[in-house]
Amino acid sequence: MTKTLFERLGGREGISTIVDDTVENHMNNTAVNARFLPLKEQPERLAIIKNHTIDFFVAGSGGPNNYKGKDMVTAHTGMNISPTEYMHVMDDIFMALDKNKIDEDSKKDVLAILWSLKGMMIRK
Repeated sequence: MTKTLFERLGGREGISTIVDDTVENHMNNTAVNARFLPLKEQPERLAIIKNHTIDFFVAGSGGPNNYKGKDMVTAHTGMNISPTEYMHVMDDIFMALDKNKIDEDSKKDVLAILWSLKGMMIRK
């Protein structure tokens, strides 16, 4: 039997680690960190964003659907994310996947998910 992407990413615990590593990458990425650094001064808000991200990715990767956040268009409206910023964010995610030794097929599946969301986030 084939494992779900959720299982291949290490379940909720693995996805949580990947999200934590990704946020750290965003904080260190000069192309996007202006959007993320202010969250260091708002730890409660950062925790909410991380938890929504974890729940969203758990549900989208075949795990339990406990996501109660906004849809992607609503969540990103007003942010005016550029295509370049989106690509930097994707790079940060893939650095986190590499750090966590996620296999190539799973990374391709993550890429497909991220690519499917792009139009919901760019220039909203």
